[in-house]
Amino acid sequence: MRFQRRTVVNLAQHQYNRVFFHFYLSFIYIALIHLSEILIWSIFLLALDLSGSAIEAILFSGSCYTTVGFEPDILPNGWKTIAFFISLTGLFSLAWTTTIMIAMTTTYKAAWDQKYGNPDQGL
Repeated sequence: MRFQRRTVVNLAQHQYNRVFFHFYLSFIYIALIHLSEILIWSIFLLALDLSGSAIEAILFSGSCYTTVGFEPDILPNGWKTIAFFISLTGLFSLAWTTTIMIAMTTTYKAAWDQKYGNPDQGL
């Protein structure tokens, strides 16, 4: 919502580079949020002594969070369902932020078209 509020003002004042800046800054911010969520899950795994090392916990959490599943299951019996919850939080978080980024792209495209012109308009 902050992106939308700021860029509407920027577009009205023909400050297109600020729209681009806010877009990329928001993208970096969203990526950092996802990385911090992976780290939080890793800390949780380490605090419960479910992982042998921090690297193993980070890789497992990242694998589950992104729902890629490239790491083997390291969890002991009785704790295997945590992988499901990590995947569920990642799935919804990534889907939500993908939707947000698509909406932000519309504003970015409008700024680009206003700054550089839209060659498709002449067709």
